[in-house]
Amino acid sequence: MTPSRTVLVIGGGAAGNAVTILLRRAGYAVDLVEAKADWNATAGSGITLQGNALRVLRELGVWKQVEASGFGFGSVGITAPDGTVLHTQDDLRTGGDDLPATVGMQRPRLQRILIDAVRASGATVRLGTTAEILDQDARGVSVRLSDGSEHRYDLVIAADGLGSATRAAIGIPARPEPTGMAIWRVAAPRPAGVTRTDLAYGGPAYIAGYCPTSDTTLYAYVVEANRDRAGIPPESYADEMRRLTRHYGGFWPEITEHVTDPAKVNYTWFDRMLVEGSWHRGRVVLVGDAAHCCPPTLAQGAALSLEDAWVLAQMLTGADDWDDSLFQSYYERRIVRVRPVVEASVRIGQWQLDGVHDADVPGLMARTMTMLRELP
Repeated sequence: MTPSRTVLVIGGGAAGNAVTILLRRAGYAVDLVEAKADWNATAGSGITLQGNALRVLRELGVWKQVEASGFGFGSVGITAPDGTVLHTQDDLRTGGDDLPATVGMQRPRLQRILIDAVRASGATVRLGTTAEILDQDARGVSVRLSDGSEHRYDLVIAADGLGSATRAAIGIPARPEPTGMAIWRVAAPRPAGVTRTDLAYGGPAYIAGYCPTSDTTLYAYVVEANRDRAGIPPESYADEMRRLTRHYGGFWPEITEHVTDPAKVNYTWFDRMLVEGSWHRGRVVLVGDAAHCCPPTLAQGAALSLEDAWVLAQMLTGADDWDDSLFQSYYERRIVRVRPVVEASVRIGQWQLDGVHDADVPGLMARTMTMLRELP
């Protein structure tokens, strides 16, 4: 290992923040550049973190903050559209028996925890900055940033998300594709009786669900067929979400009362993507959503991104040579885990779109989550 090596991380989301923290801990000089000037510190409503995500957050040294900020639970409920609970199922503890099965939390809070950890690591952070030119050779990468500065790195890690400009710049042609579904999300006060995720399949939407994110908050979501976003004025977002949620019973009437501010409602299409063959070109390597994405039907997007960061950092810190064989081994180690999750996440959504009433959703979910109990 050569701690004097230098690394550029492009993107300050879950994967980019995590790999920065881990590589700084190993003694490498790390620069992180993030396109958003606010480091995405306020974006999003809520996030469901299952055990395999919590396991990585513990490795990052932020588990205690996550535990204190979120809401832990260990089961999921299936309800009828009127709110009648049809079935409850204990969640698998995919991070091990010493961690909760699931923690829900406000996405901005998780981002702030990771931002603080990156700052504390001593990494150099440039916000509102992108990598404009990557010129690499066998020994490293020369980079010109959008602020006009030029730098030389031993490695560039592309964690710049689903629409990764870096992925395109190094000649990887994969692009995200819509699955046919879209999701409305909102943060709201938590009714006292909401102590886990409940999901209703059917009604005016394909899926209606909520997840507690703290003692006082939750995030709620409804999934429908995707529509042309240009035909949905942003000022109508709250009305559009209420149009769906008002048909659900149980805790939904109380939640719906708080769906009033269109600026707090998020509308997003479900996408899928999986880069096949390798996740690198020379000394530039992809992690997280830049390499793969799946619809949130298994709540594994952030978990897979965090796992990528953990595995890559382990491999980098344990190797003398940062060469093609190392990065190919990283890909081969991750693809056998990522591909089944992407495929299962897409299949569950497709069953809903196709109206397959006898689909084995619980069985597919259980098989996939059982696999995730193993270390990545």
